[in-house]
Amino acid sequence: MLSCLACVPAGRSHLHSLIESQIMDPKITCHMIASVDGRLLPERWSHGTIKETSDLIHRAYDQPAERLGGDGWMVGRNTMASYADGERVPAPMSTLVVRDSFKGKRGKRKLAIAIDPFGKLVFAGHELDGDHVVMILSERVEDTYLADLRSKGISYVFAGPDGRNLRKAMKTLHCLFGVREILLQGGGQINGAFLAAGLIDEFSTLVFPAIDGMHAIPSIVDYQGKDTQEPAAGLRLRLIANETLEEGVVWLRHAVERSHDTPEHA
Repeated sequence: MLSCLACVPAGRSHLHSLIESQIMDPKITCHMIASVDGRLLPERWSHGTIKETSDLIHRAYDQPAERLGGDGWMVGRNTMASYADGERVPAPMSTLVVRDSFKGKRGKRKLAIAIDPFGKLVFAGHELDGDHVVMILSERVEDTYLADLRSKGISYVFAGPDGRNLRKAMKTLHCLFGVREILLQGGGQINGAFLAAGLIDEFSTLVFPAIDGMHAIPSIVDYQGKDTQEPAAGLRLRLIANETLEEGVVWLRHAVERSHDTPEHA
């Protein structure tokens, strides 16, 4: 059996690359709720009273997520900030050093994964709403931050020097925790990064019966690239399920199919 990617020192580049190529990517389902025009800010939607709208959004979102299952959920730093206990000002290292992933006190908990390249988020402990916190970081994060995570039992893995090598991070999650399926829950920029990297296998989209209508409001996928780039080039979405939930919320599930010549980005 091949050694685990997370257990091979990063300095052994050839062996590391060989092992990485043999490790499967977890299935990633992008699970989002949006207005009819694809916008992501629920506070701008109107369906009744503010409380009625909020309650319906939570029910419509959480119940399908439970049905999808998986080994946990994953969000970007901005989304996770509302769950964290604070933020800090990072001081990234100017030179790279060999770093090993760390597996904390997971137990049988699902994973709550934060993609936070330079380690801005601060958590009081390793548990978040009953799930185990895992940080996806760049290799330039300071040793003091990593030591703080370890002291709290918080797990972490690395996504390359700048935190953008999402495929490497996903393979490490599979290797370290046995992750086979994860729910990607935004926001739009991190969803866009995963789409451009060729890592999204399914879209689970809840269409809420409301329209935002405003220009430049965050949407389900907001890839931060050049206008000439086409992050969805070569992809085809195949409808695999549709269901009407309470009060007109529509749940669509699409498998992402890739042509053989679609490039996979690191």
